[in-house]
Amino acid sequence: MKRHNFKNLKIWQKGIELAISSYELTGSFPREEKYGLISQMNRSAVSVPSNIAEGTAKSSEKHFFIFLENALGSCFEWQTQLIIAQKVGYLEKEEFNKYEQAIVEIQRMIDSFMNRIKS
Repeated sequence: MKRHNFKNLKIWQKGIELAISSYELTGSFPREEKYGLISQMNRSAVSVPSNIAEGTAKSSEKHFFIFLENALGSCFEWQTQLIIAQKVGYLEKEEFNKYEQAIVEIQRMIDSFMNRIKS
């Protein structure tokens, strides 16, 4: 397997942007969410680039693929939490749309990368 320098991967870079955005977004959530939605969202967001980075150290494409699947799962987890945050009134629809657009883009990029590894 060709090892990837994770810092050069666009999916990792977008994952880092997601994590930073998540911390910025959840900074405006109510304090009572500190151990709830805030923690969940930030852990999910951090998990995306972390899994990508960890996967690049694996010795086979099969193992790397598993970590990409985990990163993709974390994207869907974060998107679900974003939907909940919007529905309970922690962010406006316009802001929600901006973040959802970003997470869908990352999901597509990871999926595309996974498809390239499979072939």
